[in-house]
Amino acid sequence: MAEVEAEAEQAAVVEVCQALGRHLNCLGSENKSSRRRALECIRAEAVERRLSSGVRQGVMSALLRPLLAAWRDPAERCRELAICTLAELLRDAPRPHVALPHLMPAAVQRLGQPHITEPAEELRLALVELLLMVVDLCGAKLASYLDDMVKILQRTIVDPFPDVKKKSCECVAKYAKWTAETFHMQSESLIKPLMQTISHQHSKVRVAVVRATGSVIQYGNGKSVDDVLSHLAQRLFDDAPLVRQAVTEVVGSWLLDLRDRYSFFHKLIPLLLSSCSDEIAQIRELASDYWRKVGLQWQQENEEDLKDKLDWSAELSVHYPVGAERPGLGCRELMFRNLFKILPAVSRDITDWVPATRVKASDLLIILLFHAEDHITQHMELLLSTLYRSCSDEEKTVVQNSVNAAELIGTFVEPEVSLKLILMAIEKSACTAHLMVLGAVIRGSSAQALHPHLVTIGAALAHPDTCQVSAKVEYLEQLLLCVQILITVCGRQCSEINLPLLKVLMTILSMTSDRELENKVEKTVASLAAAEDFENSLGLYRLHIRQLIEWVANTQHEWTKYSVQHLQFETIITQSGPVLGDSLDVVFPVLINCFQPSKDPEVRLKLFTVLSKLLLNANETLNSQGQFSSYLEKLVRDILVPNLLWHAGRTAAAIRTTAVSCLWALLHSKMITLEQALGLYEDLMPKVIAALDEDSKMTRLLACRAIGAILKICGNQLDPDQLNKLYPELLKRLDDSLDDVRIAAGRTLSIWFQCVGNDYDRLHYKSHIEFLYRGLLVHLDDPESGIQKVFLDVLKVGSSLSPALLTQEIEAVKHKHRSPYYCEQLLRHIQEPSGVAS
Repeated sequence: MAEVEAEAEQAAVVEVCQALGRHLNCLGSENKSSRRRALECIRAEAVERRLSSGVRQGVMSALLRPLLAAWRDPAERCRELAICTLAELLRDAPRPHVALPHLMPAAVQRLGQPHITEPAEELRLALVELLLMVVDLCGAKLASYLDDMVKILQRTIVDPFPDVKKKSCECVAKYAKWTAETFHMQSESLIKPLMQTISHQHSKVRVAVVRATGSVIQYGNGKSVDDVLSHLAQRLFDDAPLVRQAVTEVVGSWLLDLRDRYSFFHKLIPLLLSSCSDEIAQIRELASDYWRKVGLQWQQENEEDLKDKLDWSAELSVHYPVGAERPGLGCRELMFRNLFKILPAVSRDITDWVPATRVKASDLLIILLFHAEDHITQHMELLLSTLYRSCSDEEKTVVQNSVNAAELIGTFVEPEVSLKLILMAIEKSACTAHLMVLGAVIRGSSAQALHPHLVTIGAALAHPDTCQVSAKVEYLEQLLLCVQILITVCGRQCSEINLPLLKVLMTILSMTSDRELENKVEKTVASLAAAEDFENSLGLYRLHIRQLIEWVANTQHEWTKYSVQHLQFETIITQSGPVLGDSLDVVFPVLINCFQPSKDPEVRLKLFTVLSKLLLNANETLNSQGQFSSYLEKLVRDILVPNLLWHAGRTAAAIRTTAVSCLWALLHSKMITLEQALGLYEDLMPKVIAALDEDSKMTRLLACRAIGAILKICGNQLDPDQLNKLYPELLKRLDDSLDDVRIAAGRTLSIWFQCVGNDYDRLHYKSHIEFLYRGLLVHLDDPESGIQKVFLDVLKVGSSLSPALLTQEIEAVKHKHRSPYYCEQLLRHIQEPSGVAS
């Protein structure tokens, strides 16, 4: 029966071949149209007719050589018909592999030459698709054609036509899988063209190349991993999510199935874990799933080595991050054993010149530390040096990731180890990055673990080489953050170091002019006080005010304008508020020393400004306890008087201005008693009178006001000689270039009149009174009406001293004035029985 069928099939084949004989002859015609029509007829007879499989096999064998020869036809349409016809014959033939001895050399001729032989890109695509179909149909039977396949694929992978590239990569993947036993002998030849194409502008081509690379390595020579790793790593930064997903899938499959995967764990794990931080959730989940499988598989393969750890079910001894799921044992062990190889590379990449590389490396670092747990202790020096650099990065993401990594160090590493290394770095050369790492490590630690080291931390932060090293806002903010984190983590335990922490806060306040930062510091002081159960920060200041003053006073003899200590002193006495009144005995010696004329002028200027503010609100600061009066004479004699003495130079003039300002603030606070004013009069008044002649308008104005305030306090207790020495100096100021000074001098003279007592002999001192009246009457004719009114009021007050004499002087000058209006008003005032103007 079988023989009959075979004979029938053979007869059918002969019949078809006879029918095609004429058409086959026409394939040699010089006429293009004839060849095309012949190919169309061959296709109709051989492909479109319904033939049995056996007949098709025979027809395919008979037509194979003519059709392959037609691949070289000059006409593109003829070549296309020949390729399509042969593809359809092969697809339906039961034994397509018999065509391989003729097909493969022809394919090499068309696709595997150094230069492009087939000019039409659509036909090159059709040939590659034919080759892909042959791989599907023949499978392992293509193993003996390894050289031919590799020669073809080397060319088609780098073909200019993107679709050819994609189909070639698909063909590579399938061929490698089918011929795994022999493929490894030539697999390396395909790495170079694949890597040349992996950065193609079309994302679909890049995806195809990545997947083909995965198969080439998987079924080929595993040593080629080193040649492709850098290219795959670069694809993790690809803008197309599908490309990154393909890389993740390839690397994950290698970690699971690559024959020599143990040798490449340290190179492949970073690539897979980098995808765990991808911006696309699907890729993150894919990478995490692969990683769990890799860890579980490795755990099962090494079960004997891990037996003790698998059986040990004790709880974690570390303060684990809240809400974090602990990785499996296999994943952790893989990380423990490969970390020493991975970390140096991550350390290099985290300072790479490309921002995206630094971000990816910082993301990976967090994942590595999370898996390594306490095993990172042995890598602390490398980790810390890396974090110090990355915390200074321009990319905010890199900085934030570095801070998160440092928190994990605080979580997993004993503070005894981590703090020792960090504090050594800070002691050597403190910078913003050091403080960022320290703060993050403290945040990651527990209060219980930190407690034995609080004193050391506090001392390190309060050390001058730490808290005074820079006045930059960025540095001071990190210093403040360290204190805030300590208070947050340790709470009441900070009572052991509240003095060092308060020193740090005072230093920050003294070195910054940033209002936002100042507000943060004040809130932090309140938090520190709350940790001590004080109602407000005053309780904290009250507890440590003397220690703080002594702390800065130790270097008072060396203070210059560049010293931080005088700024700290100013901040302490300003911030302590009412508490300052309890510690005048330690504050005043420092003030007296700092205000000596031999001290730095700029330091004295700043301190005078601070002292003026304190005096203006004395009842809430210096005199909060009512003890300031006992120090008042020291303030005047030892601080104000020496600085009111005239010295040449602008700086000396500025100091005299601030000293007069401070005196005015003291007098304005009304703390000087009559007895104290009389006792200080001879020492103070000559210096204030001298200030009336200063070049500074402000100094002259404040001096006039200060004299008026002193006269108010002394009242009629001054003797005539003291009064007679004073008024000529005030009369000079009536001619001042500044109207405010003239007005102030006039009002001071009004007070002078009120200070004249009964012991002032009007007849004996008539010449003084005449001189004073004449000087005032001149300004009653001032061009400014406001000035005229001021001096009218002054003369009305002064008229009681000697009405007759004033009347006489008015009559003598009235006709000289531009308008007698104010003179007449003054005369009416003198003539009124009550002595009061209407």
